[in-house]
Amino acid sequence: MSRSRFVTPLAALGLGLALVLGGSPAPRASAAPTISVTTVVSGLSFPWDLTWVGDLLMYDLRGGQVWSKRDGAAPKRVAISGFPSIFAQSEGGLLGLVADPAATSNHRFYTCQSVATSTGAALDVRVLRWRLTSDTTAVSDGAPVVTGIPLTSGRHSGCRLRFGTDGYLYVGTGDAATGTNPQNLASLGGKVLRVGWDGSIPADNPFVARGGNARYVYNYGHRNVQGLALRPGTSELWTAEHGTDRDDEVNRLSTRGDYGWNPTPGYNESRPMTNQALPGTQINARWRSGKPTIATSGATWVRGKQWGDNNGALAVGALKGERLLFLKFNSAGRLLRVRTPAALRSYGRLRSVTRIAGGDLLVTTANGGGVDKILRVHPRG
Repeated sequence: MSRSRFVTPLAALGLGLALVLGGSPAPRASAAPTISVTTVVSGLSFPWDLTWVGDLLMYDLRGGQVWSKRDGAAPKRVAISGFPSIFAQSEGGLLGLVADPAATSNHRFYTCQSVATSTGAALDVRVLRWRLTSDTTAVSDGAPVVTGIPLTSGRHSGCRLRFGTDGYLYVGTGDAATGTNPQNLASLGGKVLRVGWDGSIPADNPFVARGGNARYVYNYGHRNVQGLALRPGTSELWTAEHGTDRDDEVNRLSTRGDYGWNPTPGYNESRPMTNQALPGTQINARWRSGKPTIATSGATWVRGKQWGDNNGALAVGALKGERLLFLKFNSAGRLLRVRTPAALRSYGRLRSVTRIAGGDLLVTTANGGGVDKILRVHPRG
């Protein structure tokens, strides 16, 4: 099937119009709801991810702090016994955060972070497991879930965490700006990993028979996975991924899949994000930005009839592009249109996007300097 059926350049977004493929008529503008945006928390510096443990909102800051907030109360810092030293440089730091599917009863949550040695040097990126003992305290819940994800300068640290319908934890990683990592199954960089809640390796992981790090790999050939989202009503996981100066991508994941990033020799960023010249079969993106990129980041699927015909779209935050994209795909994964509501264009860089109970979205900004916020996005009408 041709690449053009799955990927579309971003240029049309500059007109603020819906983008439609396949000859279908464009939907009426009134089909998209009016959006209101309110501030949940302000005065932050680089909030990266958030999750819910029961009715407790938890969020983290890239510099190395975890916070909680209950209903209308003020946020409170969570003291975590045994928390590692964070390598907070470049794109490294305390990044991914997700609650266990049974967190209401077991109070378990997971963090993904770049870790420093005792001298402050880069060690690795790792996934750790914690248990809340109160709204403001947590303790280790056992051995690390994953260690040894490559870390260099902090660049391309990936670190998005999401659970699948199979109960396994999926970990999106970056290539650590090292050209050989994405295609090398012995490296955990430039991959999506699949593990049990305790770090055990599923017996049906596609490369278990190879041993070593390959046992963790679900698919490979990624540059820097920033968004990871489970499509409601399916077992499909989708990623949002940073490109170079072209082709940010949204991908639908498949087991054993090669997504085509291979910037060798060296770290040659003129290579295409999906390099069809590689041996074997490479999987094309379902959407790509074209040039220039907008630095796609967190992603979640929108649900609820209050969203009008944005219901069922993939909402993707953009850092450099400073916007929120609603990408509508059909059930086969074919792109139908893209919308970028004006209401989200005045908050600067947008990092994470999370759907909450009732269908609203929570969005974190990434501007730094203590001006960042957690925003609540609500459709009206």
